[in-house]
Amino acid sequence: MTATTTAPVRPAPGRPRQETRPPKKSASWDDVPRWQIYVPLGVYLLFTLIPFYWMLLFAFRPTGSTSLVPWPLTFEHFDKVWNERAFATFFQNSLLVGVASMFMTTVVALAGGYALARFNFRVKRAFMLALLCSQFIPGALMLVPLFEIFANLKMINSLGSVIIAETVFQLPLTMILISGFIRNVPPSLEEAAWVDGCGRFRAFCAVVLPLLRPGLVAVGSFAFVHSWNHFLFALMFLSDQSKQTIPVGLATLMGADSVDLGALAAGGVVAALPVVLVFAFIQKWLVTGFSAGAVKG
Repeated sequence: MTATTTAPVRPAPGRPRQETRPPKKSASWDDVPRWQIYVPLGVYLLFTLIPFYWMLLFAFRPTGSTSLVPWPLTFEHFDKVWNERAFATFFQNSLLVGVASMFMTTVVALAGGYALARFNFRVKRAFMLALLCSQFIPGALMLVPLFEIFANLKMINSLGSVIIAETVFQLPLTMILISGFIRNVPPSLEEAAWVDGCGRFRAFCAVVLPLLRPGLVAVGSFAFVHSWNHFLFALMFLSDQSKQTIPVGLATLMGADSVDLGALAAGGVVAALPVVLVFAFIQKWLVTGFSAGAVKG
């Protein structure tokens, strides 16, 4: 038996030898220098916090002071807006409007969102399109017809008119978001509850509703903040000072000839504090809820 030898393959004369190069490594986020991340974030944070610091500066420093540090601290502006300018009443009215509109928006949107997520009907796509198109209509265009409706219902100068108006204008987007959350819940969980003897409503409350908690917190918090900060409906439908909300109360602090900056800044702190506290306590639920709604099940 003779052994065969294989000669090495040589490139043809006149052709350059091709060298194999390792593939280029794609750049990852870990390879980015840290200053390219922290510098833009620092600039953005500074740009965001300067107005808040300026508001706190005017709210806590004495009248007539020009110091850039609020020292010595004074609470005279808070006492003025809370007691003399009836901000305690404005705060109660805003809290009632925000909580009531949040509750009504969430409950009605749950029913509508469940129907959009679990049932198929002929005008479903047209209904979804109508919900989306309703977001393009500014609230100012609806003031006259809403005023006529509430005037016929004897609801002008009533907090109920503001609550209903806020609920109606927040329902379309809230219903679309909640329908997306419900689609991420597998229908097999409800079917298992039906097999065990639960009806549709009981299965929804026992199985689906606990899984929707992060999404409900997300949409409910935004409904509350929108109602808390909304100025137009409260200005148009409420004429009695005892029924006005905080945004309208802040507008009364600005006169035609002069503005009390200290009282206006203190009122701004009072208006911003509940919103800051709400988002501070629900930030974990907020991120989880929007992450769940962004993934298609």
